[in-house]
Amino acid sequence: MSATPFDSPMLRDLVSDPDAARLFSAPAELRAMMLVEGGLARAQGALGLIPETAAVAIHRASRELVIDPAALAPGTAAAGVPVPAFVAAFRAAMGAPEHAAWVHFGATSQDIVDTALALRLRAYLDQLDARLLAILAALGPAATRWRDLPMAARTRGQAAAPTSFGARIAIWGGPVLRARARLAELRPRLLQVSLAGAAGTLAAMGPDAAAVPPRLAEELGLAAPDLPWHAARDSVAELAAQLGILAGGLGKFGLDVALLGQTEVGELAAGASGGSSTMPNKANPVGAETLAALARHAGPLASALQQAMLAGHERDGAAWMQEWLALPQLCLTAAGAARHAQALAEDLRPDPARMRANMAAGGGVILAEAATFRMVSEGMPRPAAQDAVGRACKAAAAQAVTLAEALAADPETPDIDWSAALAPELHMGLAPVHADRFAALAAEACGG
Repeated sequence: MSATPFDSPMLRDLVSDPDAARLFSAPAELRAMMLVEGGLARAQGALGLIPETAAVAIHRASRELVIDPAALAPGTAAAGVPVPAFVAAFRAAMGAPEHAAWVHFGATSQDIVDTALALRLRAYLDQLDARLLAILAALGPAATRWRDLPMAARTRGQAAAPTSFGARIAIWGGPVLRARARLAELRPRLLQVSLAGAAGTLAAMGPDAAAVPPRLAEELGLAAPDLPWHAARDSVAELAAQLGILAGGLGKFGLDVALLGQTEVGELAAGASGGSSTMPNKANPVGAETLAALARHAGPLASALQQAMLAGHERDGAAWMQEWLALPQLCLTAAGAARHAQALAEDLRPDPARMRANMAAGGGVILAEAATFRMVSEGMPRPAAQDAVGRACKAAAAQAVTLAEALAADPETPDIDWSAALAPELHMGLAPVHADRFAALAAEACGG
């Protein structure tokens, strides 16, 4: 087993997302760092902080040069950060010392790494949002299709009362809607330039230093920060929290799919199934299980990034390094979860007959609450109605009859056609309404 499954040739397609994984590769990180250096030079050239000819040469080189990540390993190990070795390699590869001398002028390592991270997170959030929209595009119509399909709602592992499959889908889709809203609201705080110089004051760039961060932000299409954030990591921690919440919501979807697909339940199949090495009868819910596993993995990673907020003074190498350890894994965890959730959402296969059979199991006592309130509506005091239904439930179990038959045989209950009165379709409450509401919100999110 590899140190991390996200880099394992065997496991990465199970737990990750290939598009997101490319963003968190060493080549992608270096490419983003080069874009930052090129954008910085261009901004400084426009403001007269470095020669315009050097700015043009550096900017062009940032788009043309290729630097081998492995060549930076010794320098990174020595400095604890890749930027010194990266800048040296950049300057050497330019082959024009008079221009290369202006690379990285007045900046510090964290400026480059953090701004490059913002560039990659922008692309990552775009990818993730596309996945979430695809999930909503599948779940919304599914909620409409099955708004009136009755099934057992289960509380604390027990069949409780009727609901609809469409309402269950709405429960799965609600967190996706809310995750999109939260991540969109976070973007302006997260996708910012970091340019504060050696100790957070940008003193090396002189009296016009304040003009550089907004100009760099314009070059890169990022936001200009109101204040330096090199030692204030709340936005990174906020991203971590939101990704953990997203993974948790998608994990609940996966867990429900797995539980509803258990042999004894058999109400739902979804996505492709995996086989067993020794039991040909098995159809393992791989996607659903993976969603649950990824959700459980995301929580501790989000917590680790909250701990990384404890950055001492103006820079803390240990706290910063903690982000490097946890953030890429968390981003890939959430992306992998979204990929699996999309596959499940696009292939939901409920079994209406099995859903009805499970509600009828045990004599249909799942309609006990409905029976109680039907008698109350007929004028029977609620305590008496509850007692009557309790007796009927016991009789149904002892005599192997239905709840409707037991109620009809009880002389103390109202004279009602209990078989008709206890049809599950009549007792789904607001379940179809919830399905419709979710479907409308999903359609709105998808531009429908």
